[in-house]
Amino acid sequence: MPRLTPDPSFYATPAEAAAGPPERLGYVVTLNTGTNGDRGADGLGVLDLDPASSTYGRLVGRLDMPNIGDELHHFGWNACSSALCPWAPHPHVERRYLLVPGLRSSRIHVVDVKGDAAREPKLVKTIEADEIARKAGYSRPHTIHCGPDGIYVSALGSPDGGGPGGIFLLDHDDFDVKGAWEADRGSQELAYDFWWHLGYDTVITSEWGTPKMVEDGLVGELLLGNQYGHRLHAWDLKTRRHLQEIDLGPEHQMVLELRPAHDPRQAYGFVGVVTSTADLSASVWLWRRAQDGTVSAKKVISIPAEAAETGQLPPILQPFGAVPPLVTDIALSVDDRSLIVSCWGTGELKRFDVTDPDNPRETGSVRLGGIVRRAPHPVAGPLNGGPQMVEISRDGRRVYLTNSLYASWDAQFYPQGIDGWLVKLDAGADGSLTLDPDVYVEFRGERPHQVRLEGGDASSDSYCFPDH
Repeated sequence: MPRLTPDPSFYATPAEAAAGPPERLGYVVTLNTGTNGDRGADGLGVLDLDPASSTYGRLVGRLDMPNIGDELHHFGWNACSSALCPWAPHPHVERRYLLVPGLRSSRIHVVDVKGDAAREPKLVKTIEADEIARKAGYSRPHTIHCGPDGIYVSALGSPDGGGPGGIFLLDHDDFDVKGAWEADRGSQELAYDFWWHLGYDTVITSEWGTPKMVEDGLVGELLLGNQYGHRLHAWDLKTRRHLQEIDLGPEHQMVLELRPAHDPRQAYGFVGVVTSTADLSASVWLWRRAQDGTVSAKKVISIPAEAAETGQLPPILQPFGAVPPLVTDIALSVDDRSLIVSCWGTGELKRFDVTDPDNPRETGSVRLGGIVRRAPHPVAGPLNGGPQMVEISRDGRRVYLTNSLYASWDAQFYPQGIDGWLVKLDAGADGSLTLDPDVYVEFRGERPHQVRLEGGDASSDSYCFPDH
């Protein structure tokens, strides 16, 4: 029987989402790197995030994938608050399934987490790589976003490992591949993340590289030749046509995570840039859509590299004599007031007040791991890896952090190996960040990547209605 009322985890406005019940469970995908030379399947872990629970901060469930070598990476919900848009044809779908792509295998796992499956997730469907290639012409699915009219998936490239990358659609109901999204891609070739401003019919996409450019690690010649992504692209959501290319400058290499304002009246957002070939700095840029529909971008945060002795550095960095920050993820709170920035290289997690998005102000910082520092956690001692994928609770009070980027890139920047860990931080009303000593999750033989929260999180949903 069809649902007669919307899913209670869908919220019309950002403020309603922030006022909703706090998460009690979290989901984290893990890459199985193997122990004693034996590699097992990647998995989806379930975290108990209820402070009143006797198992608070521990893994309480797990689903092993049926194959070896998927390299689970980014994942997302099948449906979310965007389904409440007045023009949406699917207002009564429910937030029930997690769509979990394998970046290496190009297959997508559909996982049920409703009811008893919340702690014991169940694999209900696998979308194989050949179906994606046959129906959409893409491979290496990367990012999942729940849209009003279907499930949107970005892909890094074509089945042969080259370009172009792009976006394809899955059906809300049966998860069939509907086809490539683009009607006219214009100059766009490289792909990575994508997001939208629903009220302005505007899509923004970013760039990393084709599968051949990223799967075996960072290619120094391509980096120094400024061949990785350094552009944003603006699209018309309804006509699916490329409108504009915004070049951040060829030295700004790897334009990755997009975080648009949650307020549907606004048409701006932030994007992280991994590194500059000019000075190894990292940066965060603000894009903004003007009244005439054009999009501009400007650098609003710059994070310098940190000097280091050659012997402290992995071979890939020794010629430079410094540790780059390597901004690999950012997260914007649901109230659009706080931006969290991960510096995977230096081991710093930064918090900025972005109430004035043109002029971010740093308010908090925590050090964990890092290529040189190996900053400790209170209950674990010195750490390897560094702040990587970051997620914020809907109310903006809790931050969840993991430490692994991508197996081949982990090996280059942390050649001593990465022991997987997940931590929680508390985000204070004063702009601070503080580690929660009760949540330190160690992963043996595995590395955690992305976290999703029960009922949605700061990076899951788009909202159709303003707060006021």
